[in-house]
Amino acid sequence: MLDLWYELTTFLLPFQWLDHNFMKNALLAVLLVTPLFGLLGTMVVSNRMVFFSDSLGHGAFTGIAIGVLLGGIKPLTALILFSLFFSIVITVIKNKSSVSTDTIIGVFSSTAIALGLMIMSQGGSFAKFSSYLIGDLLSITPVEIGMLFGVFIGIVLLWLVIFNKILVISINPSLAASRGINTLFVEILFSSALAIVVAISIQWVGLLIINSMLVLPAAAARNVTSNVRQYHLVSVLLAIFAGVTGLILSYYWNTATGATIILVAAMLFFTTFLLRNRFIE
Repeated sequence: MLDLWYELTTFLLPFQWLDHNFMKNALLAVLLVTPLFGLLGTMVVSNRMVFFSDSLGHGAFTGIAIGVLLGGIKPLTALILFSLFFSIVITVIKNKSSVSTDTIIGVFSSTAIALGLMIMSQGGSFAKFSSYLIGDLLSITPVEIGMLFGVFIGIVLLWLVIFNKILVISINPSLAASRGINTLFVEILFSSALAIVVAISIQWVGLLIINSMLVLPAAAARNVTSNVRQYHLVSVLLAIFAGVTGLILSYYWNTATGATIILVAAMLFFTTFLLRNRFIE
């Protein structure tokens, strides 16, 4: 499968930065993961879940630490399982408690990152997993690309099923409930999808900046769109553009790929922000 991808990129994109297979792998990974960030990010921004998505990164880090502590469990497996658990617990408590959402998320987020750092620092094992903080997209393997492709298909199919419901919930939860929508269940599905994407991508994008990739393309798209369809399409396109451009620039500038992608996404946001305000005036 990847051999076909290598041949296509060599034929269609005969550029210097694609001379190496690891760059071809990275490009394919970008084309698979950035649309998911653009898609899920629209609801993160619309539902004011930026703080929640940031907390998922903290929870993911704790998952890695628990995997290290238990031993015999691959860090990625522990990372995904704990991220799912973390997102579901927050969603359930948020819906059942009268305490403000920000407070609940803040408590869980701070607890998770403190627990993760404590476990990781025990016995000097922290340095071995510090790469999760900044990510390394160029290290992605063919097996991981296959896993990412499976996640891509799964998230897209789930989105087709729950999109209308999550959209109604984001507009008016009471209206959604009156129409027979199980709001808690749908929110759990959405938060779980978000947790899986964050958990899988964190090793390539980095814990410190992964939330920015969820927020910036959607926030930029919101500046220049006027309906839901445009909002989603532009968000996905901007995410892909930031990913591909950041990958190319990081190759020539010799910089961290994840950070360069975020920088491009930030520039897109500022550009659309200026365009919007100019049009408003």
